[in-house]
Amino acid sequence: MIKKALFAAALLAAGFAHAETATYAVDPTHTFVTYEILHFGTSTNRGRFDQKEGTVQLDKAAKTGKVDITFQIGSVNTGVAAMNTHLKSDDFFSAEKFPTAQFVGDKFSFDGDKVTAVSGNLTMKGKTAPVTLNAKNFNCYQNPMLKREVCGGDFDAVIDRTNWGIDYGLAYGFSKNVHLVIQVEAVKQ
Repeated sequence: MIKKALFAAALLAAGFAHAETATYAVDPTHTFVTYEILHFGTSTNRGRFDQKEGTVQLDKAAKTGKVDITFQIGSVNTGVAAMNTHLKSDDFFSAEKFPTAQFVGDKFSFDGDKVTAVSGNLTMKGKTAPVTLNAKNFNCYQNPMLKREVCGGDFDAVIDRTNWGIDYGLAYGFSKNVHLVIQVEAVKQ
């Protein structure tokens, strides 16, 4: 009888632990995917992807989660129309052949209740490579306007763009390293 009671309690506890996983929808008005790359060692070129969507699953008690963010390559925006067109070409992103890029991370690191990093894979131009995004300013709060919990932060990594076959300009001295920043806020569903 005691074994049955302990087994039932373990099943019940497992059910409650699983119930702690919450799903959050990425808020596109508070989420930005941007990049920075050194230009001839002199200045920093910046751009962003204006169209993005995704979800975050987070179990704060178990310290686990999953993030899935997709951004539209054709929405790249540097503020310079000619540069946007060049970035969409086969020299860089091949936007017509590969219209989206996607980061999926399922290895969360925590310091107490704060997410400190998310490791996963970035798929771009038909190639997938591992990326770890380091978290800054991770926080969850009760949004006073939405009346729902919002979680997010600034996540960044330095990636080697050649891992995705983007090597234009290396012969001219352009950097292969790109500072990728994903600022995300997601609303609990």
